Amino acid sequence: MTEKLSDAERDGELKELLSNGWSMVEDRDAIAKTFEFKNFVEAFGFMSRCALHAEKLDHHPEWFNVFKTVKVTLSTHDVGGLSPLDVKLAKKMDALA
Repeated sequence: MTEKLSDAERDGELKELLSNGWSMVEDRDAIAKTFEFKNFVEAFGFMSRCALHAEKLDHHPEWFNVFKTVKVTLSTHDVGGLSPLDVKLAKKMDALA
């Protein structure tokens, strides 16, 4: 079972994500990012690629798609906040975008 991010992980890994366009969600221990693509097909392709990795991690994002925009929120419901799974999936999403 995964655990919440430690203070050291927040200072290191989370800080890196925040400098790469992710932001903290107000009133929640979660991070969010909006990805913009050229068109719907690219946005949907991104979501499909992310879905394969999310399934392998057994960790699924909250996301919303309209046309070429994909809004993602990551938090681990089982621990009530951010965990290493969120960091791993966020980094993978950045790489896939």
